[in-house]
Amino acid sequence: MSASLRTSYLGLELQTPLIPSASPLGADLEMLRRLEDAGAGAVVLPSLFEEQIEHDEFAFHFALETGAEAHAEAMSYFPQPDLPSTSEAYLSHVAAAKEALSIPVIASLNGSTPGGWVRYAREIERAGADALELNVYAVEADPSTTAAQVEERILGVVRSVRAEVQIPVAVKLGPYFSAFAHMAGRLALAGANGLVLFNRFLQPNIELRDLSVEPTISLSTPDELRLPLRWIAILHGQFPVSLAATSGIHTSEDALKALLAGADVAMLASALIRHGPGHLAQMLAELSEWLDENEYTSVNQLRGSLSQASCPDPAAFERASYMRTLVSFSRIR
Repeated sequence: MSASLRTSYLGLELQTPLIPSASPLGADLEMLRRLEDAGAGAVVLPSLFEEQIEHDEFAFHFALETGAEAHAEAMSYFPQPDLPSTSEAYLSHVAAAKEALSIPVIASLNGSTPGGWVRYAREIERAGADALELNVYAVEADPSTTAAQVEERILGVVRSVRAEVQIPVAVKLGPYFSAFAHMAGRLALAGANGLVLFNRFLQPNIELRDLSVEPTISLSTPDELRLPLRWIAILHGQFPVSLAATSGIHTSEDALKALLAGADVAMLASALIRHGPGHLAQMLAELSEWLDENEYTSVNQLRGSLSQASCPDPAAFERASYMRTLVSFSRIR
């Protein structure tokens, strides 16, 4: 009998541990159906951005104020906002995805400030999302902003959203914290049900031909998995939150490493963009084969086997192995 691939993430029971992460693939219902057919345990929809919500609200308030100086009898001239707005289209997509799929649908909000956009968390819940992923993305370029202020702002977002919804809330964030383990614990206390490690910060490039700064998007590589692996292995079992590995998962071997480190699920996008939904089915077949060959009965039995708490060499996840690694590298000829 083949090993069970079932897992639990954010309190949701999933048939498999592979989840397509937020990407343009999730904007198309037919693609979502193909991903479900390929064996996705759940799907994360593309993010609704804070800037998009702010644009919608600005447009709405502009419509409200247009003609305010006109005569009171001119009420018939009151303009109507353009519909559907970005946010309304997003809510419709959540509802359509939920109706089309039998696997859990996870919506995504991308922002960094506890502003008016937080109320959309409640609207997303009403649209039928099974869970919500908060994608915390910000480049802190103001020299007067302290690390403590950044952390409090993120925690404020989590608390505000947690107060708005009953569905599970995951936080997708970057690794750039001085004491990441402490921040993970604070996020759990603030109400996060899960952590998604890690957000990929897209970096601009300088174009020498016309001396311009250009935003660039590059797909991930398997090497990027090492950072999530380290922190998932360190955090596994420390806090009552689900852990999702993302960035750098391209093969079944990458997914297995994430599960061994302690991840509840492995999220992927770049590999699916490159190879299509069929790649997900292939990964699941290879994952199942590996479990059977190594006499595991389930993903649950495998999970965390090489976390820091279970690893024969726990120092390998910390600085203790830093010099040893450098010395061994210098001996390579």
